[in-house]
Amino acid sequence: MHVTHLSLADFRSYARVEVPLDPGVTAFVGPNGQGKTNLVEAVGYLATLGSHRVSSDAPLVRMGADRAIIRAAVKQGERQQLVELELNPGKANRARINRSSQVRPRDVLGIVRTVLFAPEDLALVKGDPGERRKFLDELVTARSPRMAGVRSDYDRVLKQRNTLLKSAAMARRHGGRSMDLSTLDVWDQHLARAGAELLAQRLDLIAALQPLADKAYEQLAPGGGPLALEYKPSAEGPGTSREELYEQLLAALAEVRKQEIERGVTLIGPHRDDLLLKLGDLPAKGYASHGESWSYALALRLASYDLLRAEGNEPVLVLDDVFAELDTRRRERLAEMVAPGEQVLVTAAVEDDVPEILTGVRYSVSQGEVTRV
Repeated sequence: MHVTHLSLADFRSYARVEVPLDPGVTAFVGPNGQGKTNLVEAVGYLATLGSHRVSSDAPLVRMGADRAIIRAAVKQGERQQLVELELNPGKANRARINRSSQVRPRDVLGIVRTVLFAPEDLALVKGDPGERRKFLDELVTARSPRMAGVRSDYDRVLKQRNTLLKSAAMARRHGGRSMDLSTLDVWDQHLARAGAELLAQRLDLIAALQPLADKAYEQLAPGGGPLALEYKPSAEGPGTSREELYEQLLAALAEVRKQEIERGVTLIGPHRDDLLLKLGDLPAKGYASHGESWSYALALRLASYDLLRAEGNEPVLVLDDVFAELDTRRRERLAEMVAPGEQVLVTAAVEDDVPEILTGVRYSVSQGEVTRV
């Protein structure tokens, strides 16, 4: 799969831009702050319905504009599709496929698939658990787009349950009459059902990712491993099937109900879990050097790329300002690993940051102009 054309309107710094894209390597080269990352960010948004740089859509809309549009022509084998997203901060976003009538934004998931590595990915190793949960869930959805609906259901139930718990906690603190919490059992069941589905997918993903990540790390930093991924659930137990995980979550929720009512928040579920990243016998967070952390984050993304490719629909690989952060040895090894990709998009401040092996199309990006060299 590869993107053959990218069109942006009022997205970030671009009032309008049209960028034809070829298979193979395409590098966007230009000084920082000129809009290189905006281009690959748009491609990534089509794949995940989110930005790797900001948590809301408002910064993605050009100052003074009401909305932004991302449109891409995509080719997979002999099949070609046109996918379009309209970003409306404060209102519902809109989506179209092949210029048809409007569809839900999540219906476009799976048409464009990307694996994106950027400087922000250092947070996978050094950051909070939320960064690692996001990594897992975006990859789960890339493997199975229907999981976008499961994630949405889980978030909706979690919000409703937290609202009920918060109201109960407030009533207790202010000496009011105790609330009727009989509906909490129903919310427990809904949360456990959606949570078990998400948990099962995460566990399956980690099992598939582990050997690929270890292999990628060994290629990037020979002798530096081994690398291990260990899931840390908030609901402890041996369950692996959806039904076992469902029962496990229900039991754990029942155990902590008193604490939840006191604190007014849900303490059990996938939203409280973490992925422990180990290097050798030690956790990477707090023990890995800066270079090891970079290699670890890269290994996770390369393993994601290998996994999606093995499952039949090769994603676009995006390397956003990555090579400048690597030493010469890691830079060359990474370039050798990604060069055969069906489509690789690279951003760099200077031409020398792009390894020679990554031959292909070059675009110069300067002052809002994207010019093929």
